[in-house]
Amino acid sequence: MRLVFAGTPQTAVPALDAVLASRHEVAAVLTRPEAPAGRGRHVVSSPVARRAAEAGLEVLTPARARDPQFLERLRQIAPDCVPMVAYGALIPQAALDVPAHGWVNLHFSVLPAWRGAAPVQHAILHGDDVTGATAFRVVAELDAGPVYGVLTEPVRPTDTTGDLLDRLAHSGAQLLVATLDGIEAGTLAAIPQPAEGVSFAPKITPADARVDWKLPAHVVDRLIRACTPEPGAWTEHDGARLKLGPVSPAGPDPAADAQDLAPGEVLAARHDVFVGTGSRPVRLGEVQAEGKRRMTASDWARGLRSAGPVRLT
Repeated sequence: MRLVFAGTPQTAVPALDAVLASRHEVAAVLTRPEAPAGRGRHVVSSPVARRAAEAGLEVLTPARARDPQFLERLRQIAPDCVPMVAYGALIPQAALDVPAHGWVNLHFSVLPAWRGAAPVQHAILHGDDVTGATAFRVVAELDAGPVYGVLTEPVRPTDTTGDLLDRLAHSGAQLLVATLDGIEAGTLAAIPQPAEGVSFAPKITPADARVDWKLPAHVVDRLIRACTPEPGAWTEHDGARLKLGPVSPAGPDPAADAQDLAPGEVLAARHDVFVGTGSRPVRLGEVQAEGKRRMTASDWARGLRSAGPVRLT
């Protein structure tokens, strides 16, 4: 089939590579416009745009998918199908109607669970044991289209969103190609999603990523892993933001003095740094103070000068 691939972040690059290596023809790539990124906030093109440029493909970057110039160019290209992975914007009906086989989205959950922008983050945040990826035909309603195929992936106890997304991006790329093959061959029929089991996964903001140490240890652990690498979990120490890498819930006897830590209270033991929660303590991993490099919690604790107990809020 003749395709236009739609996607934006690094997560979509494995799927683009898989489609490029398939028997299908990628006529162009649709991605979000250049945007500020990184600490310097320099304007850069998306990872998908950079990969498409390397492959010598036409790159379409409309501000909105309803822009008349984009719609006209899409009609000129006349794709049979538009595979999409994390494009990052809603697609108007005028664009959905262009390809004969519609737009096929690879979504990183087992639909109808976790429709929306942050399915992997919410799967980790809510303690799901299994997640996956779904290839479905795009309709006007958010992530509600009929399903072509599904794969599942266990959520490991130490998975961050970055870890899990990386695995799903690569396994999902193969699902997407198999879906395109089946559509072309006429051997795949899209099946409507069940009405039961619908849940939503809105974007997690930096405000959502602030740790509440009064919550139980397992909830703190999930929040930090769900927010790694983006938007990044954080707390405050002496009124300044402290970024947090993944923590590990302490064992049944982390240190005699750590057992009675109040929520947010810090104890620097010989080799570990513990923080109290609403249940048992957690062991800090890496941290990053404002204006400083990322470092181990032990190195951070050694640099503290405090006359009283150290607390995180």
